[in-house]
Amino acid sequence: MRKLRSLFLPAALSAALGLGAMSPALAGDAPATPAHAGKSIVTTAVEAGSFNTLVAAVKAAGLVETLNGDVPFTVFAPTDDAFKALPEGTVASLLKPENRDQLRAVLTFHVIPGRVDAAHVTKMRGATTVQGQFIDFDTTDAGVMVNGAKVVKADIACSNGVIHVIDKVILPESKNLAEVASGAGSFGTLVAAVKAAGLLETIAGPGPYTDFAPTDEAFAKLPEGTVANLLKPENKSTLVKILTHHVVPGRVYSDGVPVGKAVKTAAGTELAFSANDHGIFAAGAKIIATDIDASNGVIHVIDSVIVPGASSSAAPASDCGASRDCGSKPSCGSGGIDQ
Repeated sequence: MRKLRSLFLPAALSAALGLGAMSPALAGDAPATPAHAGKSIVTTAVEAGSFNTLVAAVKAAGLVETLNGDVPFTVFAPTDDAFKALPEGTVASLLKPENRDQLRAVLTFHVIPGRVDAAHVTKMRGATTVQGQFIDFDTTDAGVMVNGAKVVKADIACSNGVIHVIDKVILPESKNLAEVASGAGSFGTLVAAVKAAGLLETIAGPGPYTDFAPTDEAFAKLPEGTVANLLKPENKSTLVKILTHHVVPGRVYSDGVPVGKAVKTAAGTELAFSANDHGIFAAGAKIIATDIDASNGVIHVIDSVIVPGASSSAAPASDCGASRDCGSKPSCGSGGIDQ
């Protein structure tokens, strides 16, 4: 699971993928390795001699043609020693034909689209992988880290991309949205509501979905008796509408939250986003933590339950029990995804 972080304010949202000078941690690495510049990612990995397990995995996953193609990729490549550090039997299990989908997910979690060199990586907070989930980049005194794995060699140039060598195998989140929410310990009411609404199978399904998830404290701010009433079987349709109003189809990370715009929810309603000096809001509910990955989507945590159809300011100055979404115009900001 990705670490939690506060949501960026609008200026930071637009600058989160900005470029800058190379940090000292990678400054000693050459921007390219000419000896490999004319060879593909797979050929370069084979000839290096230190990626035998990775190459075997790429072959077993049926990804050789993709990584030998013309489309550029950036690969964060674990060494053989990195694979050896996994629990005993892990690699052998992943290489079995019946686990091919899982293997492909692990491998593509190490790949991002395009050619991203060290100078770019050190100025990015992370990137969305080919697998779909996000990986974090951190530049520290100890070096550049990718989801906790250290970059030990950067900028191995290939004809169709670039390789950065890492010292650990990084693993995507394997739990679905329902499992992540259940295990978090702060979404007990939300999980109970999802079950009562008959939506558990849906949010445990393929997705992907983006869930703006109210905490237990958010539900507790509702008028007394509201939750108990919503959980009654005769109010199931109302409960479904409220819950699906918090869900946006697709995987939208914090960099893509469309501040100043509205998006269509799974309920068919619109969810407007706004920002002020106090933070970023989803129809008036403050986003207090972002980018909690799941295998089938991402969770952003909000401090109020959003009730569709009632009137209120999109970004209230004071706290309230529920954020009432009337589709009012957001206050400021710039969009991050196309509508």
